[in-house]
Amino acid sequence: MITELKNLQNNKGFMKYFKNTSWLFTERIFRIAIGLFVSMWMARYLGPDKFGFLSYTLCFVGLLGFIAAGFDGIVQKELLNNEKSNDEVMATAFWLKIIGNLLGIIAVFSISKNFTSNDAYENTLILIVASSTIFHSFKVIDYYFQAKVMSKFTVYANIISLFLSTVVKITLILNQAPLIAFVWVVFFDNFILASGFIYFYIKYNLTFRIKNSKFNGKIAIILIRHSWPLMLTSAAIMTYMSIDQVMIKEMINSEAVGQYAAAARISGAWNFIPTAIAVSVFSALINAKKKSENLYQTRIQKLNDIMVWISLAIAIPVTFLSDKIIELLYGSQYSEAGSVLMIHIWSGVFVFLAVANERWIICENLQKFLAINTIIAAIVNIGLNYILIPKFGIEGAAWATLISYCLAGYLCLLIWKKTRISFINLTKSLLLITVLKKNIDGT
Repeated sequence: MITELKNLQNNKGFMKYFKNTSWLFTERIFRIAIGLFVSMWMARYLGPDKFGFLSYTLCFVGLLGFIAAGFDGIVQKELLNNEKSNDEVMATAFWLKIIGNLLGIIAVFSISKNFTSNDAYENTLILIVASSTIFHSFKVIDYYFQAKVMSKFTVYANIISLFLSTVVKITLILNQAPLIAFVWVVFFDNFILASGFIYFYIKYNLTFRIKNSKFNGKIAIILIRHSWPLMLTSAAIMTYMSIDQVMIKEMINSEAVGQYAAAARISGAWNFIPTAIAVSVFSALINAKKKSENLYQTRIQKLNDIMVWISLAIAIPVTFLSDKIIELLYGSQYSEAGSVLMIHIWSGVFVFLAVANERWIICENLQKFLAINTIIAAIVNIGLNYILIPKFGIEGAAWATLISYCLAGYLCLLIWKKTRISFINLTKSLLLITVLKKNIDGT
């Protein structure tokens, strides 16, 4: 074991990706610690009703964010494969995301006005949050840093945004600010993060050429052609990740959303781990596929194994400590959230697997299956919420989420011949077959 660690330490390629992942992990862990603390304080201050409406607003806006969110992996892939055209790729992706975000803002406001449960004040809050998504367009700079394994600059921007946001939120709580003030913080957060991306890109990207940073129609067609399955996938993912809170608000009330959101925040807080791992090793997977199929398959299986082990290490203890965790973080007024967390935390296992599988899907150019699977899961999720929420309340919504995550990230892979190999590999990881085989071979 010690020898293997020394060999890894002397491997320049491994250390490059390890350092990149370390930057992402450090930032995310810091964000979780600060984010949970501030979120807990906000939840206690606002109470389940107002906290629930704030969560509902974020979920409602997120439902229509898919229009600009489908380019993520494809843009990173294009940046890796077309280094000479990096500036044009980024500029084109930027303007496509601008258009997508504007369409999303218009759609969100139009739909919210037709919701009978929303009054003029609530629609104003929704419009503020929706407008802040225009700053998501600058995330193309983040894709550049990821493709170049330079995630430390992403970390710098996120930490600055987190620090300023935390100071503002604490100040608002201490001064007993109204709900709308916390909604404006969402707008402020996105603006600061975008500004940070711009600053670090201009300062540290010595190859930046403004004359080449223009919209390219041919690149746009390539991005759209390869991204539309991921765009549909993003729409489906956002549906089964957010529709539960929207439906709880419409079928029960904002207070119920607050109880559910408290559990979902804790459950979802761990999702940075698979994302950080997958983002950091994506370049390694693409390079491995170019060099050797065996090396590529080995890295895919190792990624799956890591995802399973980490997700189980989180889900098992949280299951037994769910009530105590809720009591400690949110207080007795959120007592209903404990039973939700006990169920919801297991959806994380399939989130981990789904993130790993998505990178394999992109490498294999099988994005359409990812789109189909997530659409199936989203439809099932809506149906299950419609059936289970009236019967079981917010616990029913948690079960609907768990089942839909399992479908999207795992079971649906069995349906299609081209994705069945991924189902088999993920099953091996879930059953710990690769670990057991390694131990047997080593004895």
